[in-house]
Amino acid sequence: MESAAGPVNILRGINLQIDAGEVVSVVGPSGSGKSTMMMVIGGLERQSSGTVLAAGHDLGRMSEDSLALFRRDHVGIVFQNFHLVPTMNALENVAIPLEFAGRSDAFDQAAKNLEAVGLGHRITHYPGQLSGGEQQRVALARAFAGDPDLILADEPTGNLDGDTGGQIIDLMFGLSRNNKATLILITHDMTLAKRCDRQIRLLDGLIIDDGRGAQTGIREAV
Repeated sequence: MESAAGPVNILRGINLQIDAGEVVSVVGPSGSGKSTMMMVIGGLERQSSGTVLAAGHDLGRMSEDSLALFRRDHVGIVFQNFHLVPTMNALENVAIPLEFAGRSDAFDQAAKNLEAVGLGHRITHYPGQLSGGEQQRVALARAFAGDPDLILADEPTGNLDGDTGGQIIDLMFGLSRNNKATLILITHDMTLAKRCDRQIRLLDGLIIDDGRGAQTGIREAV
């Protein structure tokens, strides 16, 4: 990665392949490179060397405009802090990526996605009128709205209580399976991590266990 001060080597020569439709967890201590790896896979940060292949695209060869279109068409992201637009209601928040894609049925599809996460009765409510769990359900509906190939989830239950977090995870796993989407889940919860198809362990910018028996040192194929 590049910063104003020059190269920052957060990830150090990692090699990773994640298959289409796979559900994987990424675990490791704070500062190990988990979020950075997710940002690189999603085309939100550029690698300083190596190749990143995601959903059939070589991200390193793409312009910023092309990366924005790649994320619009192929990637859904769920953050710990929801990242909803506070001045938009639930329906409008979910419709955002669909409107960007030029969908004439953006609001009809957004309503269907909110129904799918159990919030059909809350579509006109604003984030400030929703509980944390409800806000994360809206974020899930938005992430899956465009039927993405890849879902990136960074500690999606970090701001939720245990019961609510469990409901969100069950919902996210179900949506991923139903949509045949690849899911990459960053978590500190080892019980949750073990529910995934495999666990990828990072330490100091290196993959120390890829969940397939390989103990390795950037290439991500998603």
